Amino acid sequence: MAAETEPLPVLFTHGAERDLRAIYRRRLSQRGASGPDGADAVLDRLVDAIETLGTFPQRGPVPSELDALGIREYRQLSLPPWRVIYRAGARDVTVMIIADARRDFRTLLEECLIGGR
Repeated sequence: MAAETEPLPVLFTHGAERDLRAIYRRRLSQRGASGPDGADAVLDRLVDAIETLGTFPQRGPVPSELDALGIREYRQLSLPPWRVIYRAGARDVTVMIIADARRDFRTLLEECLIGGR
């Protein structure tokens, strides 16, 4: 019987925390806190999916915008309409960006990852 490995801790950069708060506030102003598409449900959906990265850190593909530049240290989790950009390390998973996938991601990635958000 194979031993189960402990999930890696999932950490958030300050920028990713800001992103999550902004998504929550935006949804709260649009739809309120309750209901299946309210701010609380959206936050729960995002956080639950992100927490699975500790168990399956390599599950997401390299973002095509970064792959085209030869940068392969980041991966993404798609939760329409959001994309979660993260880095899976040996000891933890770090969430870098949580943003609306309809944005210009090339510019966003350059600003946040290459520019040192």
